[in-house]
Amino acid sequence: MPEITNVGRVLVPVEDQDEAIAFYTDKLGFTLTADVPFGEGSRWVEVSPSEGSTAVALVPPQGEYQPGRMTGIGLVSADPKGVHAELKAKGVDVDDEILGGDGTVPLLFFFRDNNGNQLLLAEAG
Repeated sequence: MPEITNVGRVLVPVEDQDEAIAFYTDKLGFTLTADVPFGEGSRWVEVSPSEGSTAVALVPPQGEYQPGRMTGIGLVSADPKGVHAELKAKGVDVDDEILGGDGTVPLLFFFRDNNGNQLLLAEAG
């Protein structure tokens, strides 16, 4: 079997792609890396953090794949406390508590995007 070498993108369901682009670029500092026609009357939209090789595709809801769920996406930062404070200051729905940091589990916290999709941010390393 040919080797699978990377996780290239993850899909996140959003109600409004333009509003989601604004959230991920303005609030999280991601870069818009793709916004192209896709199929009949649809768009393929991807945003990416400044480092790393995985993109987040912001896709319209389909069937049971609806916004407002745990995404399973874990973002990484060298300064989770700083990111936590900055996201709160920007009005992002962030859990108050930062968890971990006891030497076995990295510092981490959960937050939600503008569609209620839950993401995790953890300390790098």
